[in-house]
Amino acid sequence: MTSQRSDARRNYQRILAVAEAEVAAHGAEASQEQIARIAGVGSATVRRHFPTRRTLLEAVFQQRVEGLCERAHQLSAIEDGRTALLDWLHALVRYAVSARGFAHVLSYEPPTEEPSPSSCAGKFEAAASPLIRRAVRDKAIAPHVTFHDLLTLCVGIALATEHHTDPEAQADRLLCLAVAGISPEQGTAWPAGDSGPCDRKPAE
Repeated sequence: MTSQRSDARRNYQRILAVAEAEVAAHGAEASQEQIARIAGVGSATVRRHFPTRRTLLEAVFQQRVEGLCERAHQLSAIEDGRTALLDWLHALVRYAVSARGFAHVLSYEPPTEEPSPSSCAGKFEAAASPLIRRAVRDKAIAPHVTFHDLLTLCVGIALATEHHTDPEAQADRLLCLAVAGISPEQGTAWPAGDSGPCDRKPAE
């Protein structure tokens, strides 16, 4: 039994390592059959560990998801609710445009009344909701703006710019433009230390 568990763990790690490389090369449409062939296991073994494409992709991006959640927790210590929320949104968009397939993972998850706490969107909602509530309290965003509104905005920007010659710059620019519609305050939409077109206050 111990040997079987060890074999299962080795298979899991080998499949995941191959999947990370294949997703980096081919995005969310990476072939599970190809992953199985490269990993030297059967397709049934891949599906036993990862029953759906989404569960496979979530595993591929798990470490970065945890990093973004931790970033949200760190930003909760910043006094300015607007700066904290915008910093996190920029971090999310920048990663989504730099990691092929990640935006597609999030686009698989429409809002639900009871989001799965283990899903990428569920983890992000738990981490980012305190930032959103504080931004609303500080009158930095309109009270009707929801987590899923912001997630959909970020995913849309990432998907729209992934084939741009400079996707990160274009995605940042589009998020900056969008912020003018979700935030009643004037001023920068860029994280502290950055510079960008939104640093200039719009004309009265």
